[in-house]
Amino acid sequence: MPAMTTVLVVDDQPDIVRLVRDYLERAGFQVLTASDGEQALQVARRSHPDLVILDLSLPKLDGLDVARALRRDGDVPIIMLTARTEESDRVAGLELGADDYVTKPFSAREMVARVRAVLRRTSGARADEDVVRVGEVLTLDVPRMETAVDGRHVTLTPTEFQLLLHMARQPGRIFTRSQLLDAVHGVAIPSYERAIDAHIKNIRRKIERDPRAPRLLQTVFGVGYRVTEGQR
Repeated sequence: MPAMTTVLVVDDQPDIVRLVRDYLERAGFQVLTASDGEQALQVARRSHPDLVILDLSLPKLDGLDVARALRRDGDVPIIMLTARTEESDRVAGLELGADDYVTKPFSAREMVARVRAVLRRTSGARADEDVVRVGEVLTLDVPRMETAVDGRHVTLTPTEFQLLLHMARQPGRIFTRSQLLDAVHGVAIPSYERAIDAHIKNIRRKIERDPRAPRLLQTVFGVGYRVTEGQR
């Protein structure tokens, strides 16, 4: 892990910011902080952090609005930090393009592990030097983490890219949600399975002509998902 990898921590509770900052700095990260949504966007656009830890409940600009703006600006990895217990809130954040989430109260050591895992997915994909193609439709340039559909560039988040890449390497194979979780998180965690559905929804919105009738990234009901080589 590069010593100067920069993480932006966004939360309006100073004790949480201090705790996360201290643990991340001990782990070798450079840490930036923001206490509201507007400040978070200003810092992110000025400093271009490598990852953002983003609380959903923020003053001035809600965390979901911040995530939406960050996604318009680029593909910086986002870990949501939330005290909200409703699954719908977490899924909403994931559907906006967040890569992971941590629910308060949380272990600071777990947070550091999550940061490392998300960054590994990003750097790991860039370390592989190959191009994966599915028929004449889908191309994934792994070193550059770039995706093209019918020659059109598509912007995916690091987690979305890894999910699609994992399935595209074996077209036609059906992957369960647990297997896809294992691919992006390193360990299958059943409680996160709806997160896979949220990421799949995002990927389809970006790569399918009609996300409601997907031809490239298909659902196998009762089992999971697969990438196909069929005509679109």
